[in-house]
Amino acid sequence: MENTNTQKSSQNSNKTFTIVGMGLLTAIVVVLQLFASGIRIGPFSITLALAPIVIGAAVFGWKAGAWLGLVFGIVVLFQPDTQAFMSVSIPATIAVVLIKGAAAGAAAGLVYKLISKKSKLAAVITAGIASPVANSGVFAIGCFTLFLPTIKEWAGASGFENAAGYVFIGMIGVNFLVELGINLVLSSALVMLINVIQKNYVRKTA
Repeated sequence: MENTNTQKSSQNSNKTFTIVGMGLLTAIVVVLQLFASGIRIGPFSITLALAPIVIGAAVFGWKAGAWLGLVFGIVVLFQPDTQAFMSVSIPATIAVVLIKGAAAGAAAGLVYKLISKKSKLAAVITAGIASPVANSGVFAIGCFTLFLPTIKEWAGASGFENAAGYVFIGMIGVNFLVELGINLVLSSALVMLINVIQKNYVRKTA
């Protein structure tokens, strides 16, 4: 009977810790992305929300990462940068934005799980690379498959010879490098944060 009560108590602590942790990270993702909307490098604003997405994916798993990425995508849908795509196709824009956000979180979680047993630092660095790659990669695929005629028009108006150059240099280029750089610079700090959270998680569920 004692063991059963202890097990139930641990399960309740586990659920509470997960709910509180995910709630906090969800709020951080929203705040950071809203703040980042005012920071522009090139035609689009940068993304600052990938760091908490990587933390959530590392601590709570790829599904949690996908959820945080989805929240990030929902915020992006209501930001000015997205309106140009909305004017072309609302369903396609919603699909691309939400899928790329969820993919960024899921990729970070899967990569971290694969590598973390060997090295947490390597796992965080790799997850930090995988997240913006997935985010930008899905965006590029969406541009070429769902918005190509429009992208060609924008490319010509911006002085690019082809759509590929416009997407990878004009639209993704600098922003991707900034997002990647932020994740890599913060990698050591992310490792320490993840270690602290996981220690609390283990203690609460022991």
